[in-house]
Amino acid sequence: MGLELYLDLLSQPCRALYIFARSNNIPFEFKRVQLAKGEHKTEEFRKVNVLMKVPALKDGSFTLAESIAILLYLVQKFKTPDHWYPSDLQKRARVDEYLSWQHANIRTKGSKLFLSKVLLPILTGQQLPPEKLELATEELNIALKQFEEKFLQDKPFIAGSEISLADLVAVVELMQPVCSGYDLFEERPKLKEWRRRVEEAVGKELFQEAHEEIMNIKNVTADHFSPELLENFKQQLLKQF
Repeated sequence: MGLELYLDLLSQPCRALYIFARSNNIPFEFKRVQLAKGEHKTEEFRKVNVLMKVPALKDGSFTLAESIAILLYLVQKFKTPDHWYPSDLQKRARVDEYLSWQHANIRTKGSKLFLSKVLLPILTGQQLPPEKLELATEELNIALKQFEEKFLQDKPFIAGSEISLADLVAVVELMQPVCSGYDLFEERPKLKEWRRRVEEAVGKELFQEAHEEIMNIKNVTADHFSPELLENFKQQLLKQF
């Protein structure tokens, strides 16, 4: 059996995996798992990932969870070009440094803004109070400033002159708040140019394809979600905000 990737392209880590595999001509079967429909909660999917989360990988009888672990597995199994995860110790350390930092910063802050601007109104019919939305935006802005000053600096890419896993993971996370209507690139020319370079490195057409569904997220309505998950999502969001 060949490689299978279980993905929902509304998910940032899933998009990173999809773009990486496609841009490196890695053969795989795309197994779509619709989170909104609760397909990650089925017994069938639980056999692939007992954590019941996407992305997930199945390679023959071997299964793997967590997006960073899957990316590193693909890098080594398919011997992708060195720039993705450099053999140079210090360049690789830069990639690892960003991947370690981003979870609690760019990912957390960007996701919070996305949830507050998009999913909260869809699922609850309520808008987040302006002062809370402003706070969520400011928290993301702080992380973006750190990203520019610490990780990007004056380099074309995070690890130097070529794209790496760090850049790919970063850009899909930053697209999440963009798709909520907050164009964080607009007043940040350095970040905007970096995004352009990342898109060109993986292919603009592929980048747009991977983001097509999330770009149309505002057209989604509450009935898109399974009844079982809808109430659960509502309660989680209301508690969070």
